[in-house]
Parts: sequence; C-alpha cells; structure tokens
Amino acid sequence: MRATRLAFHAVLLSAVFSIGPAFAVPALQAHRAVYDLTLNKASDRSGITGISGRMVYEFNGSACEGYTVKFRFVTQIVTNDNTRVTDQQTTTFEDAEGKTFSFVTKSFVDQNLDKEVKGIATKDAKGLKVDIDKPEKNSLELAATQFPTQHLVELIGKAEKGENFYQTNLFDGSEDANKVMATTVVVGKKTDGQKADPEAPALAKLATDKYWPVDIAYFDDSAQNGEEVPEYRISFKLHENGITRDLTMDYGDFSMTGKLVNLSLFDQTKPCPVSK
Repeated sequence: MRATRLAFHAVLLSAVFSIGPAFAVPALQAHRAVYDLTLNKASDRSGITGISGRMVYEFNGSACEGYTVKFRFVTQIVTNDNTRVTDQQTTTFEDAEGKTFSFVTKSFVDQNLDKEVKGIATKDAKGLKVDIDKPEKNSLELAATQFPTQHLVELIGKAEKGENFYQTNLFDGSEDANKVMATTVVVGKKTDGQKADPEAPALAKLATDKYWPVDIAYFDDSAQNGEEVPEYRISFKLHENGITRDLTMDYGDFSMTGKLVNLSLFDQTKPCPVSK
C-alpha cells in the first residue's frame, strides 16, 4: 500500500512557513496527529477481510531552517490466507524555498525490514534531479514538479479563493522515488464544524472550526497507456489551519478510513528576521 504518500496527501499537515521571498503562504498549525485505521470496504478480488492500524504524523520546522516530517503507518492486514503486519516509517526534510527534498523510508513486514529507500531531489533548470542512495545508487531526471509543502500551500490558497477544481503534480519520494504523480483536486464548500462530530473530542477547542471537504486523485504522470483511472484517491476534511481528519483512502480493490483520535498542538515558530 502507498502509505508513504499518505503522509503528505491524506494528512496534509504542516507548520507556519514561507516559500520564497515573494510567495504568500497561509499560517498553519504545527502539530502531531494520530489516526485509527479501519477497513472501509474490500472486493473479493482483493482477498482482504480485515484491516486495522494506526497512523501518526508529526511536523516540525521553520521558515528559516526548513521542515522535517516524521510519519509512521502501521497496519494489520487480514486476508483469506494469512495475517501480516506492515510498518512504514518515513522521515523527510524540505528546505524553506522548496528547492531540495530529502527522504528516507523503511518498510517492515512482520517486524522484518523489507525495503529502504533513501535519496534527495533537487530542482534545476531542466526539471527535477533525484539522487537515490538506497536500495542502490541511481540518478534520475524527472519533469518539473512540486514538493509536498508546496502542494499543500497551493491547495490552501486555491480553497481560500473558492477554486473547487484544479490539476497539479507532485514528487514526494514515496515507493521507489522514481516518478512524478499527477493529481486532480476537488474542493467542496467550506463548512462549519459540529460539536457532535465523532472526531470532536480529539479536536477539542478546534471542533467547531470551519473546514473544506477535499478529494484528491493520483495518477502516474509517466504512464503511457492513456488510461484515466487513478492509482488511488484520498478524501478528507481540511481545516483552515491545515489540520486534516476523517480520511478515506481508496485503492480500488479496497479502501480504509482514518479517524483522528489524538491531536497535540505545538508552539508556533517565530517569524524569520527580515533582511535589511
């Protein structure tokens, strides 16, 4: 499952930051969010009869020094044949200007290391250069694209302007870190939160904050078969301060939900000093 990418699109969490001197960026809340995962539905072809787990996402950083994300996605998957536990642990760093993006992901199956992907992506005049250290050294040239925090900034900006449909692309270092994903984003009407919402206890004082319903479909930008079926799609509620909840992650043959169960708000970083 593409758990790594969920770190950035199912959750879309961040802190106060700015990208470039002339790029206005919304103020978002730095935080650590915990989600309980459950199976939503599964086709007979998937062979899945049950999924349970937990997702934890933490963002730290500043507009001066860049942004570090730590993400863990643990699931117990029950099929007709067996039960296995998968555990993906990801750490990324994106510089404040969105020019470089480093990533490392370790994937475990039943507590045994199954795969490690490590590298750094750098924007240049031609597009995007990706230098991979693990599982083996390799260098790739990909199309020009955004990194995760830029993707988030664009989403918040367009939602604030009332734009309800747009297309963009993304590189996040997930899976084999060898491709750019095209995304189609649908943003619904901003809605008032309700104290009776099942996730309200975790939100606490933020329970009545406004949010947008968002749906994002992800396509392999390098695919040449012309098919318009997304590899997967994610829907969620996005609060004005960047907190995301009530997730549905649809992989085609099966889907799962992620409900916010714990939220820790961090102190906001101070603005960077203005250069004279």
